[in-house]
Amino acid sequence: MNKTAEYEFTIIVPVYNEEDNISELERAFTAYLPRASKRTCVLFVNDGSNDASGERIEEVCRRNKDFYYISFARNAGLSAAIKAGIDCAQSPLVGYIDADLQTTPEDFELLLPHSGDNALCTGIRAARRDSVFKLIQSKIANGFRRMMTGDGATDTGCPLKVMHTDAAKRIPFFKGMHRFLPALILLQEGARYYETPVRHFPRMAGKSKFHLWNRLVSPFMDCFAYRWMKKRYINYNVAEGNI
Repeated sequence: MNKTAEYEFTIIVPVYNEEDNISELERAFTAYLPRASKRTCVLFVNDGSNDASGERIEEVCRRNKDFYYISFARNAGLSAAIKAGIDCAQSPLVGYIDADLQTTPEDFELLLPHSGDNALCTGIRAARRDSVFKLIQSKIANGFRRMMTGDGATDTGCPLKVMHTDAAKRIPFFKGMHRFLPALILLQEGARYYETPVRHFPRMAGKSKFHLWNRLVSPFMDCFAYRWMKKRYINYNVAEGNI
């Protein structure tokens, strides 16, 4: 039996070469889980790390009954790690947070109360603790994405999200899709999303995996892929049957 089926909410944590952050992740989650408004587990997705991240994830999972993990044979990227976590999750709700802890699991409590009526609840990074150059790149990318997708989302790069698992499993996944979750959710008939400000912190350990290409250039290209896909997305509702 998939152990995530015993929970109401599964938090996916993609990890790629974050060995210095694993102990802090353990501390943050062990503090949050007993106070969470829903019965919650943590699912680490080791994205083919080539440092000690895998070993440290296994250690914290042995120490904590609500911690689980899967490991890729090789690095596949953030979107693949999120998809793998969603594919594995059997709880009614699934969430996502980055391993760098620039957001805090405590702020899932700002999203979960709105998860009943919204297929996606997402944070907006308030008072972002990033460099000016990074903020400029993000502002340009978000503006272009809103123009191309019409999703109206404020900050799709915020790594704090809650989704209905059944809706998340229907999202058409591709590399870079994590930047388009509001737009992809809106492809589903009747689906809505909610966004609210959440806290943002400076990275305390490890190195960012993002740079000019995957923060600015690649998302521009992905916008055209989304426009193509939107016209061809399949929506249907089964009215009856005897299967």
